[in-house]
Amino acid sequence: MDKKILFNKCITLLTSVHRVTHELTQNAKSESITPVQYKILEYITVSQPVTPSDISDCQHMSMSNTSRELKKLSEKNLIKKISDTEDRRKQYICLSKDGEALMNEAFAKVELRFLDRIRNASKEDLQEIDRSLDILQTKLFY
Repeated sequence: MDKKILFNKCITLLTSVHRVTHELTQNAKSESITPVQYKILEYITVSQPVTPSDISDCQHMSMSNTSRELKKLSEKNLIKKISDTEDRRKQYICLSKDGEALMNEAFAKVELRFLDRIRNASKEDLQEIDRSLDILQTKLFY
């Protein structure tokens, strides 16, 4: 297989993923948080526990902006900080109970849109999608 063609297909897929992510998550967030805060909470939800530098890297934010947004999320009781037992300077970020509830509500809206998107897929299509996602997760998105 021509790796340049494979690369171009990957770029097309990634662009589509961003577009569909936007469509699925549009207006899913609570009005009590900003879009930036939602993206941080979304990342924490699927990756917790995370460090502030993990968030900064993944969200393409400066550490000062990340710290400011984490402070706001902490003030809203949506996250909790846990100190490393061996290195007290290192902190991990997890969702609080309120944060979990907020993200469960948002993900429920996203799930409804997802289910609507696959409503006409056959059983075989769903199995193929499932297998494809597993392959992508283990071979490309690890």
